[in-house]
Amino acid sequence: MHLIHTITELRSWRQEVKRVALVPTMGNLHEGHLSLVRTAKAHAHAVVVSIFVNRIQFGVGEDFDRYPRTLEQDVKKLTAAGADVVFAPAESELYPNGMQRYFVEPPAIQNELCGRSRPGHFRGVATVVTKLFNIVQPDVACFGKKDYQQLAVIKGMVQDLNMNIEIIPVEIERAETGLALSSRNGYLTEDERAQAAQLSACLRNMAKAIEAGNRDFAALENDAVMYLQQHGWQVDYIEVRQAQTLTKAQISDNHLVIVAAAVLGNTRLIDNIEVCFSH
Repeated sequence: MHLIHTITELRSWRQEVKRVALVPTMGNLHEGHLSLVRTAKAHAHAVVVSIFVNRIQFGVGEDFDRYPRTLEQDVKKLTAAGADVVFAPAESELYPNGMQRYFVEPPAIQNELCGRSRPGHFRGVATVVTKLFNIVQPDVACFGKKDYQQLAVIKGMVQDLNMNIEIIPVEIERAETGLALSSRNGYLTEDERAQAAQLSACLRNMAKAIEAGNRDFAALENDAVMYLQQHGWQVDYIEVRQAQTLTKAQISDNHLVIVAAAVLGNTRLIDNIEVCFSH
């Protein structure tokens, strides 16, 4: 396993390898990340995992400075998982001008859902992922479905910008309680961690209701929001969307995704569940 810190060294390594899969991360890895690595290994000769806490996707007052940097432990986990390269550049390597002057601008969806409360976030994500794609030149890249909106933005960007990269979505890894695995779960207290399973339970209940024929999406959304608020959550959004486009769900749609973001204590959690059915 190679630990590489510079673009020059990464590009030199890349010339020797045929089919490469990329797993972009911000580190502080958990089982969800390692499932991306295992999926990537099945689609390429070599797997590159990037670890970079990307300043330009964090908003004012977000947790950039306190985001956990755990490179040593991450490298051990990735070695055990069979990654071939960990690419861990310094900020000066990825942003040689000290700031980013050119950006990749996603369409209007960047300002909805998570984008409403995190302006500029998806522009930062799209820009850094484009940079990583340009550096690594992967044939495939794996992204988790947990951040469903991010996945949609990346898939759309690759299509629109004619990038010859296959994007492979990977299912959400969950704790036994149903809580979606996330680096931010580390911020939860023990009591909050137990309570956090309420979010996924709400989404499962909504999915069951839709599968049973309930198409009053607004009422389902409102009921879920009320339930979580009554249990001490601050709800950012819970919405039923069309799964491919993330546009507002219509009664005629048969592939939906219920997406949610809510704050428990001081920790913002996201989750989603897909609903497929035939009319």
